[in-house]
Amino acid sequence: MLFFRQAASVVLLFGSLTSAARVLVDWDIGYVNLDRDGHSPRRAIGVNGALPIPPVFATKGDTLVIKVRNSLDVSTSIHAHGLFQNGTSYMDGPAMVTQCGIPPGHSFTYEYEADHAGTFWLHGHDHHQNSDGLRTPLIVRERREPHRYDDEYLLSLEDWYQFEFADRLKDTLDPTKSFPPPPSFPYALFNGYPTTPTLKFKPGKTYRIRIVNMSTTEWFQFNLPGHQMRVIEADGEHSRPSAVDGLDMGPGERYSVLVTAHPTDSHNYHYNATLYAGFVPKIEDKNPRYYQGLIEYREGAPTMPTTEPRNFKWVNDVELCALSGNPPLPVDRQIELTIGGSLFTTGQILDVINNITYAQPKIPTLHSALSLSSPLHMNESLYGPQTHAIVLRHLESVELTVNSPNNLPHPMHLHGHAFQIIEYGSLANRSEPVRRFSPECNAPMQRDTIVVPVNSYVKLRFRADNPGVWLFHCHMDIHFGMGMALTFVEAPDVLRQRQQVPDSMLELCRAQGVRTEGNGAGNAGFDLTGLPAPPVRVLRGGPALPPTE
Repeated sequence: MLFFRQAASVVLLFGSLTSAARVLVDWDIGYVNLDRDGHSPRRAIGVNGALPIPPVFATKGDTLVIKVRNSLDVSTSIHAHGLFQNGTSYMDGPAMVTQCGIPPGHSFTYEYEADHAGTFWLHGHDHHQNSDGLRTPLIVRERREPHRYDDEYLLSLEDWYQFEFADRLKDTLDPTKSFPPPPSFPYALFNGYPTTPTLKFKPGKTYRIRIVNMSTTEWFQFNLPGHQMRVIEADGEHSRPSAVDGLDMGPGERYSVLVTAHPTDSHNYHYNATLYAGFVPKIEDKNPRYYQGLIEYREGAPTMPTTEPRNFKWVNDVELCALSGNPPLPVDRQIELTIGGSLFTTGQILDVINNITYAQPKIPTLHSALSLSSPLHMNESLYGPQTHAIVLRHLESVELTVNSPNNLPHPMHLHGHAFQIIEYGSLANRSEPVRRFSPECNAPMQRDTIVVPVNSYVKLRFRADNPGVWLFHCHMDIHFGMGMALTFVEAPDVLRQRQQVPDSMLELCRAQGVRTEGNGAGNAGFDLTGLPAPPVRVLRGGPALPPTE
């Protein structure tokens, strides 16, 4: 009973729920002109001449084969958001991190195992094409599902802007224009359309609802008045069922909930979805935008008036208990990061992590990690001053503290891993109680995307057990475009023993005149000639200084 059905562009070969299959996806990525939200006809990016892009369904252990033909006039790439790519880090997708983008007029085939079950999504990871439509859910089912339910629904949520992302980023980075630019107030899309789909419930049945926030910038709140939701998954990680009244989801976040229908079909109900940005002014009918959908028990039945519980409970991910039962990791290494924005002598306000604004190197960072001779591959500076590389040693347990001392929330996404959520705390008021994982279950929830609240910090832990190069970035695309990103270069010594980039992927670089060996500048040794000088920060009330850790 999924809202989406598999389309002709997705083919399942030689498989079942008990044996692995090859799931073939054939995508011709190109421009389409259409009015997605009923308000703003414009150019977008679709697949096989259409939007929305059909979701992709697989079962754990299947091989995903995504054949991409690039019919755009710029390069493109595809990232499977939430899959770990263990042993295939070169298939992760972010341009100039693990690969060169696929050039216009060229084709490339991604092939990797769906080794992790859960609710994920596929999206463009070059030129921020995610924001212009290149995105769709990816559902990987368990072969033996640990939770019991009768049927399931899939609901993807998107914000849709009047203008293309490149134009919005250009306005944001233009030092001659006011900052920030006036808010754009996008509309919501549900499974790719401006109207909410109907949830058909049968009395007494239990439904799994998978919700994916594929937004560029904005948050969604979701709830089903008159029904209780039990969270069983966050970002592909199972949790013990946890009763909540509503979900509050930042860009990139996903949840699965179980909902048990009422025993009779005497009434229908409404569900609510709210698109909002807490960091721009509230304006009636623009921010937030309210949407309702129908929960239909019986066609023509009266609709129950909407009522909310007196003590409404939003999901709180740090309170969830991981079904795996894994205790908190020990800490071998602590890394502290501070995220925010900074004024530069160019007149631009750029986003930074530890005062460094990210910029792509001259060759993919993964290629540098594989080609730099030992011990140079352990030298963080050789990956480029704005690549912001942090080298991790194999199997060390990392505690990551992310500080956000500003008035913007940031949904931070880590490629290649799910992290344990250890605690949230206030930076503005240290007397406020810290929110930590539940000591009763002693199994911190894991996920791959987390919202760092305003003037707050989060502590996260993960084990460096997946050699590769993994991006850590804000999933508000405008902030990523402004430089809020860094790269973890994980176990490069082990990486070169286990992985080799396929020649078909190296050919993507050669076709664009990009080198495939060397440091961040594509040169040998310590020679970083060719990389631009990092921009210079302006310290208020003081001299201009270069970025420092």
